[in-house]
Amino acid sequence: MQRFDAAIVGAGPAGGSLATLLARAGWSVALIERQAFPRRKVCGECIAATNLPLLDALGVGRVLRERAGAELRRVALWRGDADLVAALPRAEGAAPYGRALGREHLDTLIADAAEAAGATRLQPWALRDLAGTPGAYRLRLAATGAPGAQRAEPVPRGDGAGTAHAAGEPVDRAEAPAAGESRDIEIEAGLVVAAHGSWEPLPSERAARRATRRPSDLFAFKANFRDAALAHDLLPVLAFPGGYGGMVVADDGIATLACCIREDALERARSAAARDGGGAAARAGSAVEALLRRECRGVAAALGPAHRAGSWLASGPIRPGVRLGQGDGVFRIGNAAGEAHPIVGEGISMALQSAFLLASLIGSRRRELVGTDAATVQRRALAGYEARWRERFARRLQVAAAFAHVAMRPWAASLAWPAVARWPGVLTHGARWSGKTRCAPEAAALAATLG
Repeated sequence: MQRFDAAIVGAGPAGGSLATLLARAGWSVALIERQAFPRRKVCGECIAATNLPLLDALGVGRVLRERAGAELRRVALWRGDADLVAALPRAEGAAPYGRALGREHLDTLIADAAEAAGATRLQPWALRDLAGTPGAYRLRLAATGAPGAQRAEPVPRGDGAGTAHAAGEPVDRAEAPAAGESRDIEIEAGLVVAAHGSWEPLPSERAARRATRRPSDLFAFKANFRDAALAHDLLPVLAFPGGYGGMVVADDGIATLACCIREDALERARSAAARDGGGAAARAGSAVEALLRRECRGVAAALGPAHRAGSWLASGPIRPGVRLGQGDGVFRIGNAAGEAHPIVGEGISMALQSAFLLASLIGSRRRELVGTDAATVQRRALAGYEARWRERFARRLQVAAAFAHVAMRPWAASLAWPAVARWPGVLTHGARWSGKTRCAPEAAALAATLG
């Protein structure tokens, strides 16, 4: 049975970044990902300017700048027929503004960097069971490349290539079994990190995630569009009854439209779509698109000349909040640690920055963290990391929750709207409050981690 110093579950921006940093620091790392790359993912796809130095440190910054959309310099608020625009705050440093890049590109770039740094990439393999204690974990993995598994579906790009890997050509590692064959493998790890995002819980968490649904549950949707009438430097935030969302122009001029909607509002939208356009129009994605066009004039105008590139994607229910303190000894980064309402577009930021934060705290301590007294050392390290995480990210979750609840509730939005309309600069301050100009890892700690 192969043993690793660290096993990281999830190869998104958080997991891929941590795997890269730990591998460079001399750790043996298993990076486990259940889906084949490249693949589309429900995400607003905005990368705040504060993250560009981190991506440079990973070695993917140059390629990202070549592929990403234009600098995002303005923010808009679209609600009903209204359209308010303000400047986005500048971040300190050589790259003052953020960009947007499809997750089929971003995640693949970072995972490739991890593999180049020496991490073992187990993909597409899913974690089925986690047993043991800090210093002596056992992980059972099952291949997900058999028939019925989700395959890569990159957005068609202008050059037809899509991504660094051809469409339908997943990145299979660790000798995934052939179609129709079923096989499990087991590995050992001294330390385990959960980086699985919002809707792929660890085995021990799955029962709790199947709890009874509530009308207030939020479901996330995303679609990409070509030829949208949207300024490339503009980041519109959408507010509508029962939900919120955003638009942005990412790589190759592809526009991303993403939103979160309450389950009760979604059911009303589906019923309205069925009445207006028959059964096909009642599909969730089409119903959401019709709702957004109807509730936000800016969306209708932007999508007027556009046509959709690929299908609507949906995920959920999402459960914003802090997920630390589980008492199981597992380190958590990205959305596995805590999730902000996506209205502020800080998901990628928190993924990257929490990975760098954890790496700065444990990167140089491999021997003691996976040594003979691993349980005690890891318990203390985990407590220290979680305290630092709360110091750096808890406020972002609070600000995002406040913005989200105002946007979703018509009465709250109506009360706030006159002030925002009179002082559009509030949008600039809101972006600053949500963390757009702050990076959690200190520069000195980052330099020490990278050696």
